[in-house]
Amino acid sequence: MPEVNQPCRGGLSTTTVTTIVQTGGDWSTGLFSAFSDKTVCACGLFLLPCLECHLTRIYGECPCFPLLPGSLLALRVGIRERHKIQGTMCEDWLAVYCCWPFAVCQMARELKRRITTLVYHETPSV
Repeated sequence: MPEVNQPCRGGLSTTTVTTIVQTGGDWSTGLFSAFSDKTVCACGLFLLPCLECHLTRIYGECPCFPLLPGSLLALRVGIRERHKIQGTMCEDWLAVYCCWPFAVCQMARELKRRITTLVYHETPSV
């Protein structure tokens, strides 16, 4: 776990940054549940290429990754395997190539719901 020492009143304090990742189960929302997250839905409707770049950055890849052929299929398989989501490569292929905008929005919703970051615990140093 990363720890950062920061100055505070009366000395240094240690801040621990924790990342909580949920794994297992099915996709948290269905492929066509676009309206379950209105922000992702709006980005998918009006700014889909930007949402793809943002999604790959959150996943930990280069934001230009969506420009490569087959990259969204690889990203979907990677998200499914990293978070131990049930499914097959055939289902991933069908989602990406037959329902591309919906698949991008579903992946964005999934990462948004499964990854919670920056839980701070401050321990004052004496």
